[in-house]
Amino acid sequence: MIDQTKPVSADPARAAPTPKLQSAWPAILEMRGWDDYCLLDSGHGRKLERYGDIVVVRPEEQALWSPRLPDADWDKAQAIFTGDVEEEGPGRWRFPKPVGETWQMAFGPVKFVCRFTSFRHVGVFAEQAAHWSWMADRIRAAKTAGRTPKLLNLFGYTGLASLIAAEAGAHVTHVDASKKAIAWARENQALSGLEALPIRWICEDAMKFVQREVRRGNTYDAIILDPPKYGRGTNGEVWQLFEHLPEMLTLCRELTGPKPMFNILTVYAMRASFISFHELFAEIFGPRGGLLESGELLIEEQFGRKLATSLFCRWQPEATA
Repeated sequence: MIDQTKPVSADPARAAPTPKLQSAWPAILEMRGWDDYCLLDSGHGRKLERYGDIVVVRPEEQALWSPRLPDADWDKAQAIFTGDVEEEGPGRWRFPKPVGETWQMAFGPVKFVCRFTSFRHVGVFAEQAAHWSWMADRIRAAKTAGRTPKLLNLFGYTGLASLIAAEAGAHVTHVDASKKAIAWARENQALSGLEALPIRWICEDAMKFVQREVRRGNTYDAIILDPPKYGRGTNGEVWQLFEHLPEMLTLCRELTGPKPMFNILTVYAMRASFISFHELFAEIFGPRGGLLESGELLIEEQFGRKLATSLFCRWQPEATA
């Protein structure tokens, strides 16, 4: 008779060890700006930022506190977003002072064009620099060791992560459903003088792309996911973050090769909890073991205050001792 109060051990000669997933949370990644970007001030639901030589004011619901700079400093902004604060809102900008339609910025060797969009963005999510540097270090280390990583960038937008990864030594597949975003990314590539880098620019619905890649048996060494809360594909396909992310992550697990380097998920649904995404990621990638860090991306203001901008999960196959 089997004692049901004790686990029954499998035959050690036949049972394969199961990798154990280690969790590190809450993890906080701070981005303190660089030469071309600074969070000057924030408060009362707004933020004052410098992008290159352009100072802008944009809505920021996380800025519950009071601004520290006087109104006179805020009044120096060349552009103010006055539209709907929702991601899918129509948006509109006001320009108290003359400013060009586009201007240039740089992050290391990557140069890029900024412009005012109807969704209040200017072509760069500055807090992502925390991921860019971490990613580039690992790609360079792999390249030094004689390995050329294959990286997939889904919902790639204007291509900054793709260009940084390719410049560090990766072969990159960049996917975005927007023809304008792909054109913008190619513009950034040309501006950076990096046309010779191995980047595939693919304008397609991300879900359809990964489904096809799984059917083909293709794999990648690293995957970056930066999905919107809501979006539409090239043929009108609807993307809903909370509805479709589980399937997307499951497909990404299938696309993660036998010798992976990392997978990164960033989500701009700040009203959610990073723990929700952590537990989903852990459920799907748990059988592969490794280390899963989850938490928030922050931008540090010039006065030292921290502004939370997004949630993230970052998985790598090497667990800590």
